[in-house]
Amino acid sequence: MTSVRDALLAVAAGADAIGVVLASPSPRSVSPEVAREIFAAVPPFVTRVAVTSTDRPEDLAAILFSRPDAVQVGGSLVLPRDAEVRVIRMLSPGDALRDDCDAVIVDGSHGTGRTFDPGYARECVASSPVPVILAGGLAPGNVAEAIRMVRPYAVDVASGVEAAPGVKDERLVRAFVKVCRIYP
Repeated sequence: MTSVRDALLAVAAGADAIGVVLASPSPRSVSPEVAREIFAAVPPFVTRVAVTSTDRPEDLAAILFSRPDAVQVGGSLVLPRDAEVRVIRMLSPGDALRDDCDAVIVDGSHGTGRTFDPGYARECVASSPVPVILAGGLAPGNVAEAIRMVRPYAVDVASGVEAAPGVKDERLVRAFVKVCRIYP
């Protein structure tokens, strides 16, 4: 999410979590101040996720300033124990499963919208000691099949519900969430 408007649109559609990109080269990246503003507008029972690809410990203070409930990180970046956030580790095809986190997100596209690897995603769901979130190329037209095929704990979408990079399309957001709600 890049704006309070888009975050509230997703919440109204029924999203369980809101992600904000920080410390990453992305058209969706926002400052820690904007992230904090977005997170402050989100109701308390919607999970706030700070998404980053940084591996620099010095970036953590700015990321934690946004007051997320969870931080999605790649590599082996370690969050301090006193950070009081859940950790979601990114996995790409070929990566070994992780258990040093609260969940993993399978996304070989790293936010580019390329379609996920179904074989790798199914292996992760079958073997992971933590919940698996599926991302990569998801949109209202293919998310039902992805859920049926992979059976992830959750799904994550960005470009698949956008009118333009970083700007959500209300119709697509509502359609995506509606399809996801069909599956237990």
